Amino acid sequence: MKKLFDNIFITDNTAKCNSDTFFLKTAQNEKYLNNLNTQNIKGTITPKELIDKFDLTSLKVVGITGTNGKTTTAGAIYSILLDLGYKVAMQGTRGFFINEEKVEDKSLTTPSILQTILHLKEAKKRGCDYFIMEVSSHAIEQKRIEGIEFALKVFTNISQDHLDYHKTMQEYKRVKSSFFSDESSKLINKDGGKIDFNIKNAKSYSLEYPATYKIEAYSMQNGLQAVLKHFDKFVEFSSPLVGLFNLYNITAAIASVDIVTDNSLEEIVEVVDNFAGVSGRMQVVSENPLIVVDFAHTPDGMQKVFEAVKDRDISVVFGAGGDRDNSKRPLMGKAASKYAKKLYITSDNPRHEEPLDIIKDIVQGIDNPNTLIIPDRKQAIKRAIKELEQNEILLILGKGDEEYQDIKGKKIPFSDVEVVNSIIN
Repeated sequence: MKKLFDNIFITDNTAKCNSDTFFLKTAQNEKYLNNLNTQNIKGTITPKELIDKFDLTSLKVVGITGTNGKTTTAGAIYSILLDLGYKVAMQGTRGFFINEEKVEDKSLTTPSILQTILHLKEAKKRGCDYFIMEVSSHAIEQKRIEGIEFALKVFTNISQDHLDYHKTMQEYKRVKSSFFSDESSKLINKDGGKIDFNIKNAKSYSLEYPATYKIEAYSMQNGLQAVLKHFDKFVEFSSPLVGLFNLYNITAAIASVDIVTDNSLEEIVEVVDNFAGVSGRMQVVSENPLIVVDFAHTPDGMQKVFEAVKDRDISVVFGAGGDRDNSKRPLMGKAASKYAKKLYITSDNPRHEEPLDIIKDIVQGIDNPNTLIIPDRKQAIKRAIKELEQNEILLILGKGDEEYQDIKGKKIPFSDVEVVNSIIN
């Protein structure tokens, strides 16, 4: 990657160096420094030096990490801050946004540190006060966030995922924990699974245990309504989102905004109801019949979605990603088998694996006679819609708002939402 910063070329790739270019020394490219001819570059610079050079520390950066909930929590924080009158940028799975404008399309959850610094610079140029970013475990491990000073770090939860990369849950937890090992301000979900963190400057939120931000009462009828306690203060809020997991996401967002701004809790909760969620996350594509698309692609994430709609009979279409943690596949099947009345097992993003091989892994965890195997995802959705009965809900899980299927190295255009709309219309 090679980027232009105020007439200065900067690259983190030794192959793209020349006499007009500064080389960005990072933890990732350190092993390639021996290949670098220092006489063929203008100079070297570290991420921290680059951040300081462009005076980007004035931006308050909020980083959110966790197995599930990063995107919705980031989106809620972004929405609340905008409604409170701040100028805000957001970087994550859905792309790069500044003040309600989509500036760049989707890429990695957390891009390279050079790309993030470019985003920070653009956010400052447009007068932003805050920069909200999703932080993946891969980015933490690969130090793709080095040099960034966080005004707040948020932990949503941890459950099985990415073991193709981290190998064990113990290692996965160690990586997540490392993000919270310093003395920066942090917000921890006490109900979200155990990680280690530095207690200095740590605050917490919870539905189950005493916490800095504690949900004292809630209802999930027609959205969310809740009473939040913060020390001796009580505030009420409502949200159009559904599901217990979204109550956690909204609580994290309220607490985050309370921590990083001078606004009162009363002012913050007043605008919570304006946030309608993000595309591909519990997205109601059709109300009659009731069809919902969601990104859930882990056993825990699927279970949370199922529990959010367990008052209805559930039909579900899902698969699992190829070239990824295959040990979670039967667990995904087990979760679906427990909650769903009808299961349609299909292809997700098979990548370089055969879809039927992935499906065989999923089926190992299924104990439900109403299970159909339909590798073609469009045909699976079509069959599920055709067989949907009164009072049933169809959940289409795994891809959310993705607009492609990753097959044999090619990204083939495909959208669950568009497929549903084409079928029912």
